[in-house]
Amino acid sequence: MSRADDRPRVYEIRITGHPSTEEALALQDPIQRLLCPDPAHAPPCEVPWSFTVAGDGPDDDSTALILGVYTSEEQAKRLAAQVRTLVGEGRAVAVREGDAGEWEELVEQYRFEQGLR
Repeated sequence: MSRADDRPRVYEIRITGHPSTEEALALQDPIQRLLCPDPAHAPPCEVPWSFTVAGDGPDDDSTALILGVYTSEEQAKRLAAQVRTLVGEGRAVAVREGDAGEWEELVEQYRFEQGLR
């Protein structure tokens, strides 16, 4: 996942192993507070982010919470480490580059907040 430049792009931080969608979604609030301790701050957000859920895999009935972020690779890795600490050792946390087409709202949020429209 190494790149010659460190331009922002979409990354997915996947938190796996939740027995239900409800349990996965329950992590949204604590992760949101981690990303944005002051929700009333003036824009722009340091890191645009969004959540979704998905199955862990074809042979697994568990659910993954996926945190999409629009940032540099280095920052995405730092955020994944912070999420890993927050959720504890009972959940696997992995980061990978995401598909910008699947996270269009992050790209738009970044452009809007950076005045790139």
